Amino acid sequence: MRVLLAEDEKRMASALVAILKQEKYDVDHVADGEAALAALQSNVYDIAVLDVMMPYMNGFDVARKARISGVKTPIIMLTAKSQVDDKVQGLDSGADDYLTKPFETKELLARLRVLVRRKTNPDALDGELHFGDLALNVATATLSCSATGRSIRLSEKELKILEYMMTNRDQIVTREQLAVKIWGFENEAEYNNVEVYMSFTRKKLAFVGTSVELKAVRGLGYELRDNNV
Repeated sequence: MRVLLAEDEKRMASALVAILKQEKYDVDHVADGEAALAALQSNVYDIAVLDVMMPYMNGFDVARKARISGVKTPIIMLTAKSQVDDKVQGLDSGADDYLTKPFETKELLARLRVLVRRKTNPDALDGELHFGDLALNVATATLSCSATGRSIRLSEKELKILEYMMTNRDQIVTREQLAVKIWGFENEAEYNNVEVYMSFTRKKLAFVGTSVELKAVRGLGYELRDNNV
């Protein structure tokens, strides 16, 4: 689960990054509104935590512009202001929830869990994602094929690739999106790393005997295709 944290106060940001990582979230941190908007528009984040008061662009404007551009990532807004008008402005700008500083860590984590549950893929059943004859159990990192009865365990990166591709099944996913999703916003992973792990993932698909294929789209990226459709 990849989280975008946009917070310009260094000590607060450092503490939140440590807490979220301890809870097994993958966290990318940015310190200004422009960077937050660019990161959100990459569409690789499962959830975003935005401070309201940030340089270059405030959290309200980040959320509003992200929603206008089609970003559906759940957003929690953090602010030192507790007035009702500020809460309303945050929600009207596109935020899904609102937390006033100072707050208890356990409350932030609880709200994150609620938004994650809401975001769960509508095709998920009993903790699994489904596409064609494929079933991906995210909790156990197990890929199985209903047509052949075969199953196999996935590595961490193979799991992230298939989870992201199955969640975005109707889209062409770029190499840039996969690189950020798997290695992180600030990681300078080479694009050939993406292709290497795509190759590993294709071998796992071949092993289970699925009709689903990870197809490279020339000049654009990758898409998930069911050859039986």
